[in-house]
Amino acid sequence: MSKNKKVTLVTAATLATTVFLSGCGLFGGEEKKKIDPPQDATYLDESEAGTVEESAGAEAKGGEMEEAVEGNVQTELYLIDKNGYVVSQTMSLPKSEGVAKQALDHLVENGPVTEMLPNGFRAVLPADTQMSVNIKDGVATVDFSKEFANYKKEDELKILQAVTWTLTQFDSVDKVKLQMNGEELKAMPVNGTPIAEELSRSQGINHDLDGVVDISNTKSVTVYYLGGDEDSYYYVPVTKRVDNDGGNDIQSIVSALAAGPGYGKGLLSEFQAGVKLNEDPKVEEGKVTLDFNEAIYGSFEEKIVSEHVLNSLVLSLTEQKGVESVAVTVNGKAELVTESGQKLSEPVTRPEKVNTGSF
Repeated sequence: MSKNKKVTLVTAATLATTVFLSGCGLFGGEEKKKIDPPQDATYLDESEAGTVEESAGAEAKGGEMEEAVEGNVQTELYLIDKNGYVVSQTMSLPKSEGVAKQALDHLVENGPVTEMLPNGFRAVLPADTQMSVNIKDGVATVDFSKEFANYKKEDELKILQAVTWTLTQFDSVDKVKLQMNGEELKAMPVNGTPIAEELSRSQGINHDLDGVVDISNTKSVTVYYLGGDEDSYYYVPVTKRVDNDGGNDIQSIVSALAAGPGYGKGLLSEFQAGVKLNEDPKVEEGKVTLDFNEAIYGSFEEKIVSEHVLNSLVLSLTEQKGVESVAVTVNGKAELVTESGQKLSEPVTRPEKVNTGSF
């Protein structure tokens, strides 16, 4: 199953909330190409994500091609959008025994993802790149062919982030190691970016260092802003540096969301000026409770919260270890609804996949 898959209370209110969060109109976006989504999409258990070597070609399978498994699986592919951000797009791929390698195959330019790309998006790995993936003890070791080195230097960090975040969506992968032609990569081959021995999501994504003077006195948090255009928004993870002043990460994340992405970033936020927490966040058994002032309503009437505001909160906070759900109150009251009329009487969990939809 996906690493982001959470267990929810089986109540009508929880079910309704989960549906609105994971529906195509919110975490997806407007359909770009009229292709009906498959009706037999399934999710894989951890064991199916691949715990043995996933071959790059027929040679590693004794001359026999991998046999396809019936059905489809929803997979997050980290691609590059029109503004240069590394962004997850969830696509329905044929169910395969080697889903980790299959996901990386769909990051290759002119590869199988070509006809599936949303408008404004491009693949991140150089054309003709081949790879094998070996997963053991939570570490995915990827061995790229020589074509891996045929990228532009400005894409170097994007490649590291896209490969890491694509692979760590699977429960069986916590960290990633890179090789090329069987040799460990200690630095990227084009621009020489150093590579940690093991890559993980802790290294961040789409780094924003604006306003940071002394990085040693800051810490990193990853928050989700809106990208894309009106009626076809998607969620973009951005790693920001915030003051390391002793405050907890949850407060820092809320503050970063309320401050917005900044001008000229090609990103948006529906948080309005003046949004503040009335008290420190409460964390209990994986649930975070946030009590806001009335500015959280934004331009809506009392008790109505923007779905984009709620989604950004849930996505950002559930990136934190141990956080599984988010409850929102205003001045201590929980009688809230979204603009589509969904009641928020239960905590909201992260969706199975981010930015779903048909393209």
